[in-house]
Amino acid sequence: MDQLELNPRIIAAVSRAHLKSAREVLCVSGSDLQRVTGLSSSDVQQLLIAAATSCRRHHPIAALVLHRKFDAGLRLSVGCPVLNQLLRGGLLVGGVTELSGESGAGKTQLALQLCLSVQYPTQYGGLHSGAVYICTEDSFPIKRLQQLITDQSLLRSDVPPSLISSLQFSDRIYIEHVADLDSLQVCLSRRVPLLLTRGLVRLLVVDSLAALFRSEFQAADWLERSKQLLTFSSTLHHLSSRFTTPVLCINQVSSFFLTVVGSFSCADVTDFLSSSDDSLGPLSSSVSPALGLLWANQVMVRLMMRRLQVTVAQGDQSSVLRRLEVVFAPHLARSGRDAAVWREGVRGVMREVEMSQWRGSEEGGGGGPH
Repeated sequence: MDQLELNPRIIAAVSRAHLKSAREVLCVSGSDLQRVTGLSSSDVQQLLIAAATSCRRHHPIAALVLHRKFDAGLRLSVGCPVLNQLLRGGLLVGGVTELSGESGAGKTQLALQLCLSVQYPTQYGGLHSGAVYICTEDSFPIKRLQQLITDQSLLRSDVPPSLISSLQFSDRIYIEHVADLDSLQVCLSRRVPLLLTRGLVRLLVVDSLAALFRSEFQAADWLERSKQLLTFSSTLHHLSSRFTTPVLCINQVSSFFLTVVGSFSCADVTDFLSSSDDSLGPLSSSVSPALGLLWANQVMVRLMMRRLQVTVAQGDQSSVLRRLEVVFAPHLARSGRDAAVWREGVRGVMREVEMSQWRGSEEGGGGGPH
């Protein structure tokens, strides 16, 4: 307590009340502090502010600072003009982006694609650095990564072939496997900052987020899980802000069921669902991202991928159609684009209506579909 920048009179009153640390002070309400210390309300307010400041790990970031980062124009390209158009250029370099979806939706495919895209120079949508990929459940898909590297010239026709061949893609992707939350915290607090400080990486991917929190906590442990989740979120935001690094968290989804009380027709239920524009999941899906509202409030951008009941073909390849949707973001409207997973990577698929809109924007300086 002696380290707090307070009037000695206030510190003496706190010592007489046998409050030995700032954390103990913060666990007592303002009225109780007045009662046990005999201090005035203004003195207690100063005490609480000083105690809270001493417990704060990182300095707060002003909203204006974040706003300037968003408007700086720097984005991490997805590697496809159609999907870049949906995201207004790609992922923000500051903040946490969540990508959720069911198994097989294409989340990991898109994450691998970003690990390659980040290595290009900025004029080609990259950040001229590597990526760190943290796996929490499955082994890293090294064979799929090698296939994407081999076919980069097919996906990135906007990049000179000589540049693509000069990049050692696999040498700049650092893979970490963690089996529990303690290992994850050690990785994020020690090894990842070291890579970022040395300029070796400018993209952090966590695949997947919910696996560890679901396996380590039971329903009765909700309070401890919430604390761990907030600690994890704080670490990610600090890394992203300090090193101007995009953070991508892949998340699982949970099914939700609507319980209808009383006499409601199907039309009534449909109207209820379609009117929920402020929901934290896409309106067209019966699943929602895992970890609930607490985690939803920690992410800046929420994207969701889902499989559609349609198959598309390209030459000798076929792919189940996917849909990448913006659920919420401070700079993006709720919208979506169809996409397919090919040997060379994830490409957007344009429908007829979208094609006409694209042609209109192309006249204003946009590029063609990919």
